[in-house]
Amino acid sequence: MKKVLSIAGSDCSGGAGIQADLKTFSAHGVFGMSVIVSVVAENTSRVIAIQDITPDMISKQIDAVFEDIEVDAVKVGMLSSPACMDAVAAKLLQYRPDNVVIDPVMVAKNGCPLMDPSAVEHLIKTVLPLADVLTPNIPEAERIAGMQIHCIADMETAAKTIHRMGCKAVVVKGGHAIGNALDVLFDGRKFYRFETARIDTKNTHGTGCTFSSAIASQLAKGLVLQEAVRQAKEYVTTAIEHSLAIGKGCGPTNHFYSLYQYGLPGFDNGSGAV
Repeated sequence: MKKVLSIAGSDCSGGAGIQADLKTFSAHGVFGMSVIVSVVAENTSRVIAIQDITPDMISKQIDAVFEDIEVDAVKVGMLSSPACMDAVAAKLLQYRPDNVVIDPVMVAKNGCPLMDPSAVEHLIKTVLPLADVLTPNIPEAERIAGMQIHCIADMETAAKTIHRMGCKAVVVKGGHAIGNALDVLFDGRKFYRFETARIDTKNTHGTGCTFSSAIASQLAKGLVLQEAVRQAKEYVTTAIEHSLAIGKGCGPTNHFYSLYQYGLPGFDNGSGAV
């Protein structure tokens, strides 16, 4: 079984962060592991408080995984402060894992900040160059690239600009745009577009975490980047289409819809489907 590590914040409401990552890993049939960098008291409506784990403890969690278990991919999510960024970057440089997918999380779905705004430049300098794939949404891509994005051509320009900062590939996610949900992948040579119909729902808590974790899972399983992104897009679209109206705000996606609907292969879940 392939093994994937998430380095991210913990969402106590279960829809995003480490919790969403582990659910996504399980849904893809890979073994999930976690390093918690921040404990976030949040729900579907707001972020109440954030408490960062000490850099030393972040480092020791990463050591605990890598000294014992072969890691096939790493997903990095919320890094709220330069201290967290430095600890994670140092260990990625030490262990040099394959398939590093970094989601530069800056703001929660409910609009609450998850990264100190003054830390963005530090992220660009220390963490971004370690990404095999960086997955910013449009506001994040605008902040990193230092430009406004109004159309697909702008998404492609931003992807090129961010790529020049050191990451190997960039997926600019179009979830914040108008019209169909279109993502743009730039691998350093070519652009690829992935488009689906936009789903009319407010229940999209954790979609960015889920998408990046799905890419990491598919890369761990040996898929080439373009196909990994395509299948991750398909997975997260299904999870959004069947999202859950849980909580008073933006509810979570349904990570296990296919499992709940059809059961495990070869297992009768009571629906008569085997």
